[in-house]
Amino acid sequence: MRKAIFPGSFDPITLGHEDIIKRGIPLFDEIVIAIGVNAEKKYMFSLEERKRFIEETFKDEPKVSVITYEGLTIDLAKKEKANFILRGLRNPADFEFEKAIAHTNRKLSKIETVFLLTAASTSFISSSIVRDVLRHGGEYEMLVPDAVRVKK
Repeated sequence: MRKAIFPGSFDPITLGHEDIIKRGIPLFDEIVIAIGVNAEKKYMFSLEERKRFIEETFKDEPKVSVITYEGLTIDLAKKEKANFILRGLRNPADFEFEKAIAHTNRKLSKIETVFLLTAASTSFISSSIVRDVLRHGGEYEMLVPDAVRVKK
């Protein structure tokens, strides 16, 4: 069974994340979207809201599940019996950052990381850009799945 973990903070999930997950579905028997919890980080959305956004976005996709976790992604992968980590790449900076993590994960656990390039139409979107647009009352709807709707 090909099982992948797609880790992230998803604060909030974006159309870029959604695209990577949808394109990963044919590649894997199961994708576990894993929302990482970092006590040091300040989130715009609560863990419950982030989980709900993702669950609603993929409610009709039986191969996708959503969990939360703390600690190392490789420990979660071992616990979940996942063979792969799925990651999206938007630009060369993402590649350099993700490459170092992938090499470290493989050294520590032998897990493989599968990279998918984001679609050209979503490559400019990041959660931090969405949060900035939201903070300033801008039109954010075209950057996120329909499930991500907040009162301005």
